[in-house]
Amino acid sequence: MSAESVLQAAVLAKLRAVSGLNGVYFGPPVRATPPFAELGETIAVDWGAKDRAGRELRVLVTLRDAGETAVRLATLTASVGAAIETVPRDLTGWRVASVLLVRSRSWGTSPGQWSASMDYRIRMMEAL
Repeated sequence: MSAESVLQAAVLAKLRAVSGLNGVYFGPPVRATPPFAELGETIAVDWGAKDRAGRELRVLVTLRDAGETAVRLATLTASVGAAIETVPRDLTGWRVASVLLVRSRSWGTSPGQWSASMDYRIRMMEAL
């Protein structure tokens, strides 16, 4: 299995276990009740060595919420971040070398509509 598909499955499982989310979707959902998470495209670049394959993967997660304030969104952002950082190190055919939050931001799109995004860099090596 590819590093991308193995990692997406692991991240998806972790996100689905986050309490307080009404759903986790690949990309923008057609219908969803906030708060929910969108797992964006995974960007992959080579991060291999002479003796084995490796991938540096960028994972983008966007949270959407509705409410008077962004307090619940902030709590969910922390929970989602903690979940991603605990992705299992041993995955089918791959070993996670590092998980790093590259950037995050939150914003309001209109009154009562809140969003936050987190971009993670996850480096993986082919398991021996």
